[in-house]
Amino acid sequence: QVQLVESGGGSVQAGGSLRLSCAASGRTSSPYAMGWFRQGPEKEREFVAAINWFVSSTGYADSVKGRFTISRDNAKNTLYLQMNSLKPEDTAVYYCAASRKGYLKNLAEISNYDYWGQGTQVTVSS
Repeated sequence: QVQLVESGGGSVQAGGSLRLSCAASGRTSSPYAMGWFRQGPEKEREFVAAINWFVSSTGYADSVKGRFTISRDNAKNTLYLQMNSLKPEDTAVYYCAASRKGYLKNLAEISNYDYWGQGTQVTVSS
C-alpha cells in the first residue's frame, strides 16, 4: 500500500506561482508512476501532469504546458508540481495519484492510478 499526502496549496493572484508537494509513504521502494489531477467546481476530475519511473518520461495537459513542471525526488519519496503563471481557471482541488506500475503508456488515463491523496485546494483570483 502507498499513502499520499498533498501540501502547498493556497490562494494566489493571477500570474503568481505555487509549488505543490506530495509525500509518499508505505511501499515506496517499488517503482511507480505518479501524477497530478484536479477537479474544479462542478467539473470532472481531469489530468494535469504525470511522470513515469521508467524512461523518465512526462506528460502534461495542453492547458498547463509551458506553465507547470512536474518532478520527483526519489530520495525523499516526494512528487512536486511547480505551477507558474497561474490563471483563475486553474482553481481546483489538486490530487496526487500513484500507479502500481513503473511505466504507463498513457499517463493521462485516470483508471491507471491506484492510490490517491486527499487533495489540496488551489485558488487563483483575478
